[in-house]
Amino acid sequence: MKPATFARLGPGLMATVGAGLMALTSIINAAFAYGDDTVAGASGTSEIAFVMGGSGDPIPPASYVDAVDSLYIAPHYPEAVPQALFTPEGFYGEVGVKQLPIDTSVAEGVKILNDTITQHIAEGDHVVALGLSQSALISSLEMSQLAANDVPSSDVSFVMIGDPMNPDGGLWERFAGLTFPSLGLTFYGATPADLYPTDIYTLEYDGAADFPKYPIDLLADLNAFAGILYVHGTYPDLTTAQVATGIPLPTDGPTLTDYYMIPTQDLPLLDPLRSIPVVGTPLADLLQPDMEVLVNLGYGDPEYGWSQGPANIATPFGLFPSLADLEKVPGLLVSGTQQGIHDFVAALSDPSSNSTVSSLLSGLSLSNLVAANPLTALDSDLSAVLSSASPIDTIIGDLQAANTDIVNTLTSVTSTAYAVLLPTADILNAAVTTIPSYDLNLFLDGIGQAVGGNLDGLVNAFGDPIAADTAGYTLLGGLEFIMITDAIATIMSDLSNLIP
Repeated sequence: MKPATFARLGPGLMATVGAGLMALTSIINAAFAYGDDTVAGASGTSEIAFVMGGSGDPIPPASYVDAVDSLYIAPHYPEAVPQALFTPEGFYGEVGVKQLPIDTSVAEGVKILNDTITQHIAEGDHVVALGLSQSALISSLEMSQLAANDVPSSDVSFVMIGDPMNPDGGLWERFAGLTFPSLGLTFYGATPADLYPTDIYTLEYDGAADFPKYPIDLLADLNAFAGILYVHGTYPDLTTAQVATGIPLPTDGPTLTDYYMIPTQDLPLLDPLRSIPVVGTPLADLLQPDMEVLVNLGYGDPEYGWSQGPANIATPFGLFPSLADLEKVPGLLVSGTQQGIHDFVAALSDPSSNSTVSSLLSGLSLSNLVAANPLTALDSDLSAVLSSASPIDTIIGDLQAANTDIVNTLTSVTSTAYAVLLPTADILNAAVTTIPSYDLNLFLDGIGQAVGGNLDGLVNAFGDPIAADTAGYTLLGGLEFIMITDAIATIMSDLSNLIP
């Protein structure tokens, strides 16, 4: 989901482009939502499922629509006809340095979804809306708008995958009320649990939808960030069997929402290590059992990678797990060490690992080394050039083309490089202004609790800011990391175009 890079625009022009984009969004959406009479209400269809993409994917491709329909919609609404719905899906600083701020993107998305739902329920259709990631935010906010307009719960249903507003685990609920004005980012709170029939699917360790309850656990925070990179975007790629392993989560009190947690086999934090040929997987298998205990402690019970509280209860971050959870850790680390050694030996003994080594060694034959000799290739290319002398006009044309390609590439590279400066400054702004302000409010909350007679208030006054900082600075650093790596990837791609 890597967006294209565009030329940097001044503030005034960017505002104009943003306004134009949102107007164009409504026009394009009309074509997507209403242009095909084979699925619209005019054909008599009584149930339609509108499928939205995630950040960076404003137009869901047919393959994505088919996948999420078969995995998440059809099991609950087998008669619903799936259709893509265009939403902006911009996320400044996360999917590109020249994107709509997420608050602006979400607001426009809510308007689009609301207009679409209103149109179809007026035609007598039952509407199902599927949201992934940012479009789950859109769906969550749309629920409240529909309820405010007295739309009956029998007319609309929702399916959400990777919901950042998950009541117990969603990043937008863990830090509800926090805003980063410099990034155009607001943490809205929790998805309503009792307004409309809803099914929410979450992958374990998906840092956007399954964020640690106790962010003072830095290892859990880092694993959650890795989960945003390696797990959060994989919902459409799961198999039916994987989705079927989803565990129904307990709820408390009246609710219209069912919650499912899909287990993840490996810690995403170890995925980069696993990518190292031959030794990566054995080393990751050695570390994972003990590391899993320490990561899971950030959720409470060290035996589970998600919070064990009622899934429909909005749960902000806390300071420390319970004493009962902490007491489990030593025994689990002992058994984890034994399991890690066993898994390490088993991975080394795996025939597929040996075949990888053999394939690497087989590539070191004399004939392959000679073929890879750069001097051999240079001699061949030089002979070809000398044997085919080009006319002067061809040479001039080649030089002109090369000049154009080089200048265009260098211009693009320069634009990409300096484009990261503004979002970097905005992230730094958030780090030195917004987070300290948030810390002060947390401190005052704790003092207020202490004054009210809650002795834990003093602990919270000093501890909650530390926990919030651990998560906040990790996430801001993660945004910067994503932005810089995307820029580097774009620059390398541009430079590679110069190589014939």
